[in-house]
Amino acid sequence: MKLSQFKFKLPDEQIALYPPHRVFKNEDGTVERVYQRDRCRLMVVHRKSGKIDLWQKDADGNDTSEPLNFRNIVDYFHEGDTFVFNDTAVFPARLFGTKEKTDAQIEVFLLRELNPELRLWDVLVEPARKIRIGNKLFFDGDGPMVAEVIDNTTSRGRTLRFLYDCPHDEFKRELFSLGSAPVPRYIIDRRPPDEDDTVNFQTIFAKNEGAVTAPATGLHFSRELMKIMEIRGFQNAFVTLHCSLGCFDPIEVEDLTKHKMNSEQIYIGPEACRIVNQAKQNGNKVCVVGVSTARATESSVGTDGMLKEYNGWTNKFIFPPYEFGLADAMITNFYHSESTLMMLTAAFSGYELCMEAYETALREGFKFGCYGDAMLILSD
Repeated sequence: MKLSQFKFKLPDEQIALYPPHRVFKNEDGTVERVYQRDRCRLMVVHRKSGKIDLWQKDADGNDTSEPLNFRNIVDYFHEGDTFVFNDTAVFPARLFGTKEKTDAQIEVFLLRELNPELRLWDVLVEPARKIRIGNKLFFDGDGPMVAEVIDNTTSRGRTLRFLYDCPHDEFKRELFSLGSAPVPRYIIDRRPPDEDDTVNFQTIFAKNEGAVTAPATGLHFSRELMKIMEIRGFQNAFVTLHCSLGCFDPIEVEDLTKHKMNSEQIYIGPEACRIVNQAKQNGNKVCVVGVSTARATESSVGTDGMLKEYNGWTNKFIFPPYEFGLADAMITNFYHSESTLMMLTAAFSGYELCMEAYETALREGFKFGCYGDAMLILSD
C-alpha cells in the first residue's frame, strides 16, 4: 500500500490534550480537573459484517441516544475471554538543562541507558544545532547533575555521559526526579505538561520500566473497570514491549514496504503464554489491548496460532494486507494521519472499514491521540 492512502485532515479541536475529565471551577477562580480514564467514547467495529456501533442499546437491542463509553466494552465479551495488556512502565524521559557558558535552555529526551556503570545514555536534544561533542549540560540549577556530550548518533541524537558519582540506584532516582512525563509533542506544542500527566500517562498495571511513550490504549483501563472484568470472569495476560518514539517517526517513503521501524524490546513470559493459549484452546476470544501489544504478540505467535515465549527485539511493521495469527479482537485509539499506528489498525480491521471508521470518528467529533477515544474491533 501507499503512504498517501492513509492521509486525512484532523482538526486541531479533535486532538485530545487531556484524558476524559470533568472540569470544576473553584471559588478562587482556579480550574480543577477530575479525570475518568475509562469514560472516553467508544466505537465498535465489526470486521465481518462491516457494522459500526456508536450508541448504547436499550433492553430490546435498539440504539439509544446515549453514546457508547469505554466501560461498555465489557458487554462485548464473555466469561473466559482473555485480554492481553502491555505492562511496560514509562519513565520521566523529558528533561531540560542549560548549556555551559551560553545558558541556552536545551530539551533532553532520554531514550535508553547504554551503560549503567559509565552513566551513558542515548538521548535526543532540541535544538540540536546548539549541542556538539564536548559540550556540557547542567540540570537542576546549581545542583550536581551534569552531563557531557561524547558522541553524535543522528541529526538530533547524542550520547551523554552523566558526571554523577554515587550508587546507580541513587543516580537513577535523581535523574528521574528532574524529568517530566514524556507526553507526545502534539500535546506539549499545545499546552505545557503538568503534574497530572505523571499519573495520567501511565497505565494502572505498569510494571516493567523501559518505555518513553505510553501504550496509549491501556490508559483507558481503570481499577474499577478491571474489577468489573474480573467479576465477569475475563482473564488478563501481560506482556512487555518497551514503546519507543519509532511510532511517531514520519514515514518518508510512499511505498510502505520500504519503511523501516525502530526496534523495540519485548518480553513474553510463560504465564502469559499459558493464559492466552488456554483461551485459544477453549474457543474464547483473545483481545489485544493496543497497537504495541499487537506488535508484540504478532512477533511471537507460532504457525499453530499459539503464543510463544520470547525475550528479544522486534522491528515488525504491520500494514494492510496482513493476516493476524493470534488475536480475535483488538482495542486501539484513533491516531494521526499517515501514522504506523493507524496502519496497524487498518491491517486488523481491513483498510476500507478502517477508513470508514475514521471518517465516522471525524464526523462525530471523536477525540484523537493518546488521550483520545477508543475503537474496539471484533471479528464478527
